[in-house]
Amino acid sequence: MTSPSQLFELSPLPGASFGGVVRFKSGMGARAATAALEQAPDALANALYASGGFLFLPLMDEIFDEPRLLVRLSRLFGPEVENNLVTFTAENKTLFNIHEDVPEILLVTNAPPINNQPMTRPEPPLTPDGKFPTRFPQRRGWHSDQSFRRPPPDFSLFIAVQPTPKGQGQTLFADGAAAYAALPENLKRRIQGVEALHTLPSNGRSEKAVRSGVQPKVLLPHQRSQKQSMVRIHPVTGKPSIYMCESGQLDWVDGPIVGLSPGPDGEGAKLVYELMSHMTQDQFVYAHDWTKGDLVIYDNRNLLHAPSWYEADKYIRIMWRTTVMGNPGPEYAGEERSWIPQPVG
Repeated sequence: MTSPSQLFELSPLPGASFGGVVRFKSGMGARAATAALEQAPDALANALYASGGFLFLPLMDEIFDEPRLLVRLSRLFGPEVENNLVTFTAENKTLFNIHEDVPEILLVTNAPPINNQPMTRPEPPLTPDGKFPTRFPQRRGWHSDQSFRRPPPDFSLFIAVQPTPKGQGQTLFADGAAAYAALPENLKRRIQGVEALHTLPSNGRSEKAVRSGVQPKVLLPHQRSQKQSMVRIHPVTGKPSIYMCESGQLDWVDGPIVGLSPGPDGEGAKLVYELMSHMTQDQFVYAHDWTKGDLVIYDNRNLLHAPSWYEADKYIRIMWRTTVMGNPGPEYAGEERSWIPQPVG
């Protein structure tokens, strides 16, 4: 059997305290690399765990001509790659579109008819020392993919089909394990066993919607906000991480923190701001500036990420994403999927 060292070189991710760069040997492109990895199915996942939950694979352009390669790569990380035609019901479909030939691929784009617009530009656009802002609340949009589901997904694979020019449209990643390890002991004790209330976006329960007086939508049973532990133990590495989102994917009507006073000015909100400000400090964050063909693989169980602003009136950005499920951890054992309508009777 082929060994990982024969397939690729793994090096540290430049400019980050976590993550790895995978460069395939013998000039292999995505087709040959995928076939070789299928003969050593644990190699890439083991590299990811060794790299803190994040891998960057450059020069994966062959996927554009053969999109199912992205699904085959995704299956190296778990038993199920989400088929969006099955799981995205009419009531919970978000602002994505589904690839016309490969239903496991979501299109994340501002192109019509999807028109998924970027985050607003941070205000001010730079930090006081002139740097690219990463820290909440100056930088908004921090989340873990589909944290409003129980069980939530394990991995996402994200590839740049048509990125924006350098310096715009970056994706930021934050290391929840390192951020947890750096918490003061009193704050670790304070959040142990505490749950946040995560919600489907665009239902009138975000911090912005609540502050604006938007009437929250009546949620169907499979859309209801879901409790998630704020300290999540990774089922493979055993490391604890802060598992959080911020203003757009938490329920600021009934939450955001279970058991604390609700609303944007309650005690729960103060705790969210404290944790998110801590977790998104520079030492825990990596900003990926996309080149066409870049593929990143990230572990939603211990990383957060955030999109960033770009000039959507000038540029069309097209990204493809797959979602891998299968090992959320023992706390979810035996649960029905919260987001799938259950039969009546």
